[in-house]
Amino acid sequence: MAVTSEKIHLAGLARRLVLDGLLTEEFAKKHTEDARKKKKPFVSFLVEQKILDSQTIALSASDEFGVPLFDINALNKDVIPKGVVEEKLIRKHHALPMFKRGNKLFVALSDPTNLQALDEIKFQTRMSTEAILVEEDKLTRAIEAAMDEEDTSMDELMDADLDNIDFTDTEAAPESDIDSDIDDAPVVRFVNKILLDAIKKGASDIHFEPYEKTFRIRTRQDGILKEVASPPNNIANKLTSRIKVMSRMNISERRIPQDGRIKMALSKNRAIDFRVNTCPTLYGEKIVLRILDPTSAQVGIEQLGFDPKQEEHFLQAIKKPYGMILVTGPTGSGKTVSLYTALNLLNEPDINISTAEDPVEITVAGINQVNVNPKTGLTFAEALRAFLRQDPDIIMVGEIRDLETAEISVKAAQTGHLVLSTLHTNDAPQTLNRLNQMGIPPYNIAASVLLIMAQRLARKLCDKCKQEEELPTDLLIKEGFSEEDAQGLITYKAKGCDYCVNGYKGRVGIFQVMPVSETMEKIIIQGGSTKELEAQSANEGIFTLRESGLVKIKAGITSIEEINRITKD
Repeated sequence: MAVTSEKIHLAGLARRLVLDGLLTEEFAKKHTEDARKKKKPFVSFLVEQKILDSQTIALSASDEFGVPLFDINALNKDVIPKGVVEEKLIRKHHALPMFKRGNKLFVALSDPTNLQALDEIKFQTRMSTEAILVEEDKLTRAIEAAMDEEDTSMDELMDADLDNIDFTDTEAAPESDIDSDIDDAPVVRFVNKILLDAIKKGASDIHFEPYEKTFRIRTRQDGILKEVASPPNNIANKLTSRIKVMSRMNISERRIPQDGRIKMALSKNRAIDFRVNTCPTLYGEKIVLRILDPTSAQVGIEQLGFDPKQEEHFLQAIKKPYGMILVTGPTGSGKTVSLYTALNLLNEPDINISTAEDPVEITVAGINQVNVNPKTGLTFAEALRAFLRQDPDIIMVGEIRDLETAEISVKAAQTGHLVLSTLHTNDAPQTLNRLNQMGIPPYNIAASVLLIMAQRLARKLCDKCKQEEELPTDLLIKEGFSEEDAQGLITYKAKGCDYCVNGYKGRVGIFQVMPVSETMEKIIIQGGSTKELEAQSANEGIFTLRESGLVKIKAGITSIEEINRITKD
């Protein structure tokens, strides 16, 4: 039921949604403020949080402001003006230039009252602007498609001259390293194609593996390794040498591991780094390339996969002026992305942020990043000591590996600095005892640690092909669901189609976000066990990794098989 206008103290689209009875005035004000805090357009926030659907908002806006609703899917993509509006403005305001008529630029918006977007685009382009109303979800897809196409068309790159891809050298290669064999055109084209294919598929790693009679190339996509090529064994040495030269290694040294980097320029605005490592095996050198895409660490916090309570705990912790936040999980569980998501939220001109990493995987403007190098004496501990003499506000330590690093980190957390770091433990409660085992006194742990977050990455079911499955209630209860949740629960399983890999596409975080409460501090100081901390965590309503996974199953995001793969019962 619509409400009377006399009671409304809001403006623009928020006011219309209240008048239409779609939001209460209290919630409209709250959501407006929440969107502002997260630096999100109001409509984007409502749709992302699943408060209202795109079509409902668009119809309400069209009715209120007399603006026709346009189906952006019907737009010919070729008429979208490229390079006219800066990408940062498009993403900031969620506004896409659609076409030009003389000196007028027509801009797609899901909120026609977003005059700030039109004004900033008008100022940047020196053109008059006019809003065109479109649905938020369709606008999101159109923006991503336009940005991908403008930044770099992978399809065009795949068909381009594979001999002439731009690889930026970071160091000068010794003249003695040049070998004519590695410059063979077929070898160059083959290596370039493997790298481009891996980027296009969203792979995280590429493995080049020599065996006695075969040579295998595999890529890791969504956490799973898959063979992509098996070139002739007689060109194995040429492939290895080509990659070593690209990454500025010594191609004549085959007896010890080497590290290097490759930078591939995809466009003027986007480059991909590869971290390269060689390791001597029985039948040659195995090479693994870790693909480092700077855009992967620029995701918003809402995309990590937190449930609302977990996100609230995480945001409260990173806003504290001092203390320690620890992220734990195995290699490849997304710890770096989580830490950089926090750093991006904290990265302001009045904040001094320093990081020590081994190695720096993703560079971010405004953050002072240090590559630790134990060979030269630049350890995590030495980098931390230097940071503390440089007036830091926030310190990020790539990993706490030893007592010295742990002691300095704890000291920094107790002396007015916010410290973020990682540890390798299975879950959050174990992390506190791990610090104790390293030699940190319990009272120091209790006084410094604010929050511990354990995480895993689960593959997401493909939306295009996932299949419903009705499982017996007793089986669902055995998997960990409550009897109430198990009644009539519809779960999904992977099928597989041309759009995905074995029924999965993309990954989502599974988290255990555990703030250290006063009760937990007492347990730590008294030398309590991991079991006692686990019990207290459960009493405080903290989800285990398994329980967080069950939430994702209930939401249809992933499958029981996938959660069983990455968590224990």
